[in-house]
Amino acid sequence: MTKSLYALGKLLLESMRDISPIVLVVAFFQIVVLGQPFPNLDRILFGLVLVVLGLTLFIRGLEMGLFPIGETMAESFARRGSLIWLLAFAFALGFGTTVAEPALIAVADEAARIKAEAGAIDNSEAVRADYALGLRYTVALSVGFAILLGVLRILKGWPIQRLIIGGYLIVVALTAFAPDSIVGIAYDSGGVTTSTITVPLVTALGIGLSTSIRGRNPLIDGFGLIAFASLTPIAFVLIYGMAI
Repeated sequence: MTKSLYALGKLLLESMRDISPIVLVVAFFQIVVLGQPFPNLDRILFGLVLVVLGLTLFIRGLEMGLFPIGETMAESFARRGSLIWLLAFAFALGFGTTVAEPALIAVADEAARIKAEAGAIDNSEAVRADYALGLRYTVALSVGFAILLGVLRILKGWPIQRLIIGGYLIVVALTAFAPDSIVGIAYDSGGVTTSTITVPLVTALGIGLSTSIRGRNPLIDGFGLIAFASLTPIAFVLIYGMAI
């Protein structure tokens, strides 16, 4: 119990240290450059306390839950030697975490709203919801495919740089043919997929898998899955924009 409280207190101090540069920058420009007091200072301070507590608990939760379970499941699948089940797990993990990604939900809803206001789709709640859902599922499928490809890379020992360069060449080619209205959304989709839910589990999967396979280095082979998860949504959403 004492060790847990000590670890939590240490994380709390680290969280305060991590957000202090943001606080100092905002305070400097608000007070010195703009010369204005903070509106609703009590609410802002209370919000900062919640941010520190939330960040601390989130990091602690990753250490206690998500990272261990991701590594354990990857090692278990590797020991069983079932390629089909391992690839199915990789795809399902990428798909499931992305569908639940809060940042993607927000971006998809905003994209549907802007599309409707621009007249690209019907400005009705049902059509906007369908468009946002289609965008989310497209991105989720792309991330599932990305994690599957990343797992194959670890198993086969393929060089990551060739896959990444080849992927971006495909993205550049697709960009030339995609509608202008989807290009920005596609490129943003690559960023929002790699957020709070997806990154910890996918990273744990890569590290656990590379640790359990003989001849693989966790430092070299365990990382890189996130790069695939950022790349493939761009290509898939560009194709989605051309298709609809």
